[in-house]
Amino acid sequence: MQSQTHRAVTVGEIIDRLSSCDRDAPFYLAINPEFPYAHFAGEIVEARDSQGGQVVFLGEAGQSEFLPPVIAQALTWHPSTVTASRSRRAVLRSADRA
Repeated sequence: MQSQTHRAVTVGEIIDRLSSCDRDAPFYLAINPEFPYAHFAGEIVEARDSQGGQVVFLGEAGQSEFLPPVIAQALTWHPSTVTASRSRRAVLRSADRA
């Protein structure tokens, strides 16, 4: 996993990032690198922080399905893996013949 500095993303940044996406595509949250499931997005709540500034929260509304490995890799939660060109059985059969 890559080390990164965490900071709050602004509403404008989210809008910019999503503006190029298909408006009809399903939207999910990826929550936990150790237990990677896709989650449904829930309610949006506006509030005030301790300094009186506006903050916006996107709630989680339940678990959907296991996060596809390619997504966990793109999020740098899991390392990229290289698929072996030969199966384990083929390697074992080759070893038995030697």
